[in-house]
Amino acid sequence: MTTQLTTTTYSHRRKWRLTRWLLSLFSVSLIVVFGVLVAKSEYIVLGAEGYMYGYPLVIMDITRANGSQNIGPVNQLRRVRQFPSPQFRDVVRPNVDTLYTNAFIDMDQGPWVFTLPPNSQRYELMAFLDAWTDVFAAPGTRTTGTQGGEFLLVGPHWQGVTPESLTLLRSPTRMVWLIGRTQTHGPSDYQLVHQLQDGLHFQSLTDWLAGSERETPPWQAALERPVAPLEQMRAMKTEIFFTRLAKLMTDNPPKAADAPLVLKLLRIGVAPGAPPQWVWLDRLCVALGRRIADWKVAQELSRSHGQVGAWITPPAMLGNYGTHYNIRAVVSMIGLGANLPIDATYPNTRVDAQDRALHGDHSYQLHFAADRLPPVSAFWSVTAYGEDDYLIENSEQRYARASHDDLHYNPDGSLDLWVQAQAPVCKDQRNWLPVKAGKGFSLNARLYGPQAQALDGRWQMPAIERVD
Repeated sequence: MTTQLTTTTYSHRRKWRLTRWLLSLFSVSLIVVFGVLVAKSEYIVLGAEGYMYGYPLVIMDITRANGSQNIGPVNQLRRVRQFPSPQFRDVVRPNVDTLYTNAFIDMDQGPWVFTLPPNSQRYELMAFLDAWTDVFAAPGTRTTGTQGGEFLLVGPHWQGVTPESLTLLRSPTRMVWLIGRTQTHGPSDYQLVHQLQDGLHFQSLTDWLAGSERETPPWQAALERPVAPLEQMRAMKTEIFFTRLAKLMTDNPPKAADAPLVLKLLRIGVAPGAPPQWVWLDRLCVALGRRIADWKVAQELSRSHGQVGAWITPPAMLGNYGTHYNIRAVVSMIGLGANLPIDATYPNTRVDAQDRALHGDHSYQLHFAADRLPPVSAFWSVTAYGEDDYLIENSEQRYARASHDDLHYNPDGSLDLWVQAQAPVCKDQRNWLPVKAGKGFSLNARLYGPQAQALDGRWQMPAIERVD
C-alpha cells in the first residue's frame, strides 16, 4: 500500500511538473509573440491605414477591369437602357431613378471631347470621377442648366491649346469614370430617355477636329458575369492588394495633401511603382492591420449614429474627400461612385423610430408632413434594399417610390409611404414599397438637387414608424 501511494504521488508530481513546464513555455511564447508584435506594431498600424487609404483606388481598378464585361470597352459610352434587376451585382445599392450612361476612360489615349446636348425635359448629371473616387467635374442640370455644352477632357500632363468652343475639364489621374444619370419616370419613360442618351457623344479630340462622328460599335455583355468587385476585394490577399496599389499609384498619383501618408507607407515598403518586399512576419502584421480595419468598419456601419430612429446622412465631403481617408474608403465599400452632395444626397436607415432593426415581418409607415416633404429642385425617391444591399425581388417589380410616381397625398397635403412585405389593406397601394418577409432590410432616400435646408441639417428625413 505504501508503495502504491508513493507511485501515485510520484505520478502526480511528474504531471504537475509537466503542467508547470507547459504553462511556462506557453507564457514565454506569449511574451515572445507579444514582443514581436510590439516590435512590428508599425506594420500593423500602417497596414490598417494603408488599406483604408488605398481601398478606393484598388476597387475602382477592379470595377474598371470588370468593365469590359459589364460596362463596355474603355473610351466608349455604354448607354444603359433599363433599370437594374434584383440580380444586378455590379455595385451595391443601385438606383432605379435614373438610366446610366457610363464609360471608363484612359486619359493616356486622349484628349477627349464630351458633348452634352440641350435638355429641358429631364434632370441629368454627368459626373466625372478620378481614380481615387473624387468628383472633379459634374456637367448637367445644376452646372450647365438646359443648354448643354461641349467639354475637352484632358489628363494631368496635357499641355495643348483648348479650342475656343470647348470647356476644359482636367483629370488628376489617368483612370477616369464617367457616371452619367438621366432622370427616368419608370419603364414607360424609356423611349424619351433613350433619345436623350443618344444625344450624348464621346470622341477623341482628333476626330472632333476632323468633324467625324464615329458610330459606337455594338457591344455585347459577357455571358458569364465577373465576380462582383466587393467580393474580389474580400478575397484578395493583402500582399496582392498592396502590390496592386503601388502599381496604380504610378499613373494615378496621390494628391499633394496625401504626402504625409505616402511617406508613412514607405516605412513598410509601399511606394508608387515599387511593390512591397516583405518577409513572412511583415505580411502577417500588415494582414492583421487590414483585418482590424475591416472589423472597425463593420462595427461603425452597425451603429445607428445619432438620435434614436435617425437616418444617417452622408458627410458633406462626399465626392471631395480631401484627407478623410476612412470616410472615402467606407463610401467606396457601400456606395462606389457617389456624387457631390450639392448634386444628390442619400440619407439611409436600418432602424425604426424606436431604434429597432427594420425587418420584413413587420409593417412600417413613413410619414411626411405637408410642409416637410423632401426639399429638392429636381426630384426625390426612397428605395428598399435587402440585407445584402441589393434590390429586393418582389412580384410587383417595384423597388422604390419617387416624387414623380402617381402617389396618393392626404387631404392636408401630407404623404404616407407603406413599407411591408404584403400589400397594405385599406391603404392606397400606390404608396406601397414592398420588402421581403423573414428578412431584414434598409431604406435609402435620394434627394436630387437638394435645397440648402437639406444640406445644412435644417430638414431631415422623418423616422419610420412600426405600425403592427
